[in-house]
Amino acid sequence: MSRSRTKAMGLQTPILGGRLKRASPLTHPSIPDSVRLGPVSGDTARIDPEEEDKMPADPKSIVRRLYEEVWNKRKLQLTSELVSPSHALHGPNFSGSSIGPEAYKREVALFIAGFPDLRFTIEDTVTEEDRVVVCWILSGTHKGEYMGTAATNKKVSLEGITIHHIANERIMDSYAIWDAWGMMQQLGVVKALGQPQSASAR
Repeated sequence: MSRSRTKAMGLQTPILGGRLKRASPLTHPSIPDSVRLGPVSGDTARIDPEEEDKMPADPKSIVRRLYEEVWNKRKLQLTSELVSPSHALHGPNFSGSSIGPEAYKREVALFIAGFPDLRFTIEDTVTEEDRVVVCWILSGTHKGEYMGTAATNKKVSLEGITIHHIANERIMDSYAIWDAWGMMQQLGVVKALGQPQSASAR
């Protein structure tokens, strides 16, 4: 392009030594040299999935998995994932040692053996810092031996409350309160309070 034609188009091209000076495609008079105008290979950093921050498990979701998956779906293999090795189970009628996941699995197995269709229904949950309070209803049919009582084929339904202590995304302690006496009454093993004895028993 001639100089006259360049001027006619309103363009100013600097001349150095009689030759046109070519401007670098990555530079501009108004942009500092430190600023790049185009992507450079290697600029895009790759994020290692293992280095990404993982969302901590919600205490309430940990407890819900215990009831919905371990108890209701019989996934006893998940107990070690949800329950701490030092977990202590406190409550009425727990047999033997109640420390650790294996002890918890034994209690689940005892209930399921006596009530094969056993199911927990969570009525309400209250979370306070590292503790989760669960209000539940247990229902099932007594089709197997439970606590020395032979199968009666009777249906039971009882309410209870369990307080779970959560630490390091595992259940550390569980304090259960439920009407064991009322369950025995529903099974016909004991009489209701205030019920008169039969003549033969007097």
